[in-house]
Amino acid sequence: MLETLNLVILIAAGLVAVSVFTSLISFRVGAPLLLVFLLVGLAAGEDGPGGIEFADTRTAYFIGSIALAIILFDSGFRTRFATFRLAAFPALTLATVGVAVTAGLVGLAAHFLFDWPWIEGLLLGAIVGSTDAAAVFFLLRVGGIHLREMISATLEVESGSNDPMAIFLTVTLVGMIVAGTSGEDAGLGLLAEFAQQMGIGLIAGLAGGYAIVQLVNRVNLEPALYPIVVLALALALSGATSLAGGSGFLAVYVAGILCGNVRMRQQPALKNFQGGMTWLGQIGMFVTLGLLATPSQFGEVALPGFTLAAVLIFIARPIAVWLCLLPFGFTRAEIAFVSWVGLRGAVSILLAILPLIGGLANAQTIFNITFLIVLTSLVLQGWTIRPLALWLRLIVPPRMGPVDRIELELPGGQDHELVGYRVHPGSAVARGGRIPRWARPVLILRDGQSLRPQKAGRPQPGDQLYILTTARQVPALDALFAGAAHEGHDPALFGDFPLDPDALLSDVGAVYGFHVRKEDAGLSLRDYMRRELGDDVEPTDRVAHGAIDLVVRAIDHDHAITEIGLSVEHVEPQEPVLPFFFSRDDVARVSRRAISRVRMRRARGKVIARRRASFDTPAQQKDTETDSDKN
Repeated sequence: MLETLNLVILIAAGLVAVSVFTSLISFRVGAPLLLVFLLVGLAAGEDGPGGIEFADTRTAYFIGSIALAIILFDSGFRTRFATFRLAAFPALTLATVGVAVTAGLVGLAAHFLFDWPWIEGLLLGAIVGSTDAAAVFFLLRVGGIHLREMISATLEVESGSNDPMAIFLTVTLVGMIVAGTSGEDAGLGLLAEFAQQMGIGLIAGLAGGYAIVQLVNRVNLEPALYPIVVLALALALSGATSLAGGSGFLAVYVAGILCGNVRMRQQPALKNFQGGMTWLGQIGMFVTLGLLATPSQFGEVALPGFTLAAVLIFIARPIAVWLCLLPFGFTRAEIAFVSWVGLRGAVSILLAILPLIGGLANAQTIFNITFLIVLTSLVLQGWTIRPLALWLRLIVPPRMGPVDRIELELPGGQDHELVGYRVHPGSAVARGGRIPRWARPVLILRDGQSLRPQKAGRPQPGDQLYILTTARQVPALDALFAGAAHEGHDPALFGDFPLDPDALLSDVGAVYGFHVRKEDAGLSLRDYMRRELGDDVEPTDRVAHGAIDLVVRAIDHDHAITEIGLSVEHVEPQEPVLPFFFSRDDVARVSRRAISRVRMRRARGKVIARRRASFDTPAQQKDTETDSDKN
């Protein structure tokens, strides 16, 4: 017995260590890291060099469920309220309507490819209908791709909130198949079950998140225990919500958002601990699911499996995304990119275990097809996301250079924290900028020596500074100690020279010789550009005004414009020509043209009718006179 336990510990710890060290190869060759974890599990399985026989579906589902709850809680914890508000409507539309449309289209294809009943085809569509939170969060946060915040926020919120929808559909459909319920009899029951699970999950998430915050802030514990109790309470919330008939995964994600956006004790330690647990959960889930697979069986379903993957990637997901994002004003390029970043991952494989547990007739085939779809998605989409973003011109410059920051919390301090910075050589402080009076440096580390700020003098590049400040002032300090995001502000991106954002548009127009409309004369440059660009503002955004361009040079964390540049020559934005993914503006333009053509045809028809009437009247009169003479 002890030897068996020691062997299990050795194998499990060894696989985790191998996965971690294999990540070094992933970063070198650019492979999606989660694909590497999955391949480690396949290599260790019964068909790989490891030869480990693992077929316990219930244990695999248990491990995967715990890992997914940890990942979703951490994902919510790191999602800012501002990000959620920015993309809530399009993301939640994708997470609900988008998943349902994707599942329906994939289910239709599976019905004809495998000659399955409609409900089994829909089950397979539900299993692969959601994007994988772990894969998307890794690519967006660790992959170093700087996208417009509206796009990245939409993808983050969608990937974190669409898992409950896919899980609900999968569990419900498996139950219906086991019970022998036909799809025609389940419509109202499905809607009622959906409302119950999502409603209870949302309410439980809000209540549970509030309870976690209050408990952590009011109970005095050993500092090392806070991260443990927070994660334990989050997992308890997930389990309790599921037992109450709600979506435990939605509850834990909502609780994470609430906990991450309020002041909590030991918040820096919470972030670090949850980051490590999330990585451990991802590795454990992917490796376990890789062990469960049997690649020798993939050949039997390879052709229809890859065909179904192509339907999902190139037809179902793009159609669903286009329908969901069309009302929200996304451009063609943005819709195309969101549809491509629909990575399938461990969640789909985890859901494919449910038919095996339920004992369905085609359960093994569904699992193998799902595994092939996930592999195809991670390889094809995961490897091409950055090149596609570059080609679609969706990557924006980072707002600031690197900041090496260490957060420390003072015991019992709810309003102040101790923040450590390493002075970047290109930062404002290194170039002579002053540290604000409200920020109080308490210690400087230089060349291995601890110095008081009064003795150390002006901060030097490479110094480690520790500053006592309030939490709301930290973003301003980040900007002071960060390197320049773009050295010298490239004129091709940021304009030829800066302007005062508070200057009046009429004054700038008088100096540079462009006409300003009367109603715009009293607007400042900042207000004018905010009106023209809306809420989705990023550096390098341009507003054309006659022969010149006004350019956004910098923004703050609330998307307020802080620096504006002027380009003396208008630059027409170049976007790749996409023959599909029509945006709302494209549809409106085509509609206006169609309406205009209809009106022109009607007007032309009326003119022709009048002319005919004018020509026909004398002839009719002549015929009438001839008839009367004959009589």
